Amino acid sequence: MADVDCDVLVVGGGINGAGIARDAAGRGLCVVLCEKDDLASHTSSASTKLIHGGLRYLEYYEFRLVRKALAEREVLLRSAPHIMWPLRFVMPHNAGQRPALLIRAGLFLYDMLAKRELLPGSRGIDLRCHPAGRPLKDSFSTGFEYSDGWVDDARLVVLNAMDACAKGACILTRTTCVGVERQADHWVATLRKADGTEKRITARSIVNAAGPWTQAFLKGAAGAQKARNLRLVKGSHIVVRRIFEHDQAYIFQNKDGRIVFAIPYERDFTLIGTTDLEYQGDPQKVEIEESEIRYLCELASDYFREPVRPADVVWTYAGVRPLLEDAAADAKAVTRDYFLELDEQGAPLLSVFGGKITTFRKLAEDATDMLCKQLGKRAQGWTEKACLPGGDLFGAVPQNRSVQEFCQWAAAVQVKYSWLPHELVKRYVRAYGTRIHTMLDGCNNLADMGEEILPGLYAAEVNYLRRKEWAQTAADILWRRSKLGLHLPPGAESRLDTWLTAQA
Repeated sequence: MADVDCDVLVVGGGINGAGIARDAAGRGLCVVLCEKDDLASHTSSASTKLIHGGLRYLEYYEFRLVRKALAEREVLLRSAPHIMWPLRFVMPHNAGQRPALLIRAGLFLYDMLAKRELLPGSRGIDLRCHPAGRPLKDSFSTGFEYSDGWVDDARLVVLNAMDACAKGACILTRTTCVGVERQADHWVATLRKADGTEKRITARSIVNAAGPWTQAFLKGAAGAQKARNLRLVKGSHIVVRRIFEHDQAYIFQNKDGRIVFAIPYERDFTLIGTTDLEYQGDPQKVEIEESEIRYLCELASDYFREPVRPADVVWTYAGVRPLLEDAAADAKAVTRDYFLELDEQGAPLLSVFGGKITTFRKLAEDATDMLCKQLGKRAQGWTEKACLPGGDLFGAVPQNRSVQEFCQWAAAVQVKYSWLPHELVKRYVRAYGTRIHTMLDGCNNLADMGEEILPGLYAAEVNYLRRKEWAQTAADILWRRSKLGLHLPPGAESRLDTWLTAQA
């Protein structure tokens, strides 16, 4: 890590930081991104993994946010059809909750707020004869169906970082920005690596995209006298063995006003979440509480024929959403929109508050517009018409057919790599898209893949992840670059760490 001079230093390797680094690098700015841990280590890998407008935000009159998010769904789906795809949601009508006419009106508005080319509209359904009705209790006879999308959130962050790197950005993981000094026209930043070594770099501007640590960075490293308040809201999820066989998701209403999703997950599982709780602790140590597990199990059991018990939970995760403080009394009502604050008292400092994964690209575009203006760079936004790495199935320009014909494309890849197990290629095309060809370059048979370190995990893939995607530890590989950890026996993570250490 040599001394560097750059236009933009981005602090934070979550979805917002990676998205801004990508957009800025693509406009010709010299970018350095530093992340104190691994990419997507915190909030950005702990989402409900949805690309959605936010149906429930209509109740809080967040029409601007919902419209913006709805418009982004298909832009994102076209850009990375391997890690994102359309998903239909079923909402069983609970007569004791919101009236059916109100729900139908809300869904009509949801359909009409933004243009749709890929996603079908909503409709009423009879659960007595619909496949989604079979796992539900008999008391649910009618419901509604609508469209949104699914995303592999941690891989989305990595793909943005990869694209930023391909366009010249320097991505520094496990590197903490421990201090910055402001001059009239530049910043001097001190970056500390995990081994304790430090480097000082100069940057014409800084982007504070530290997520839950945004306020702490402003008051600590940046020495700001005051900073906007963040409201930390914890969202927790549970994973159980697959409850239903169809490929649709559920959205359940609860009498406390919250909604919970039950989503097909990793082929063999069902993901249930989320909660919305005020959080006052250390964002580095956030974890689910027993009361949250019981809450999610009980709510799911109110709907499913077969009860979901805490003993059924095979994995949990929790994250802290750094939302912009507003007047909302209840955590679930706090706005999910973002706010960009530009401090021009000397060299520019742009801080990112709030936001949701669906609007990350638009947030990054708005942020980079502000940076370009400050730095005198005339360059237009470009990401709306660009694929993310691996998403260029039928050319560099995003296309509807990449979403609509993904299965046909994947089938052709299966033929090309017929020497690999079918399920392995199926996982590779979803994780890597067209980058599967880069990963398998030089491999013509199973022996060329190297050692099978763990079931279904070969040395060729691990080496690719270390070389191209900044993976360093077993947790990086098994829980963020993939979710293989869910499918492997106990002790797999330590075995992989031992292998990685031996290769160092």
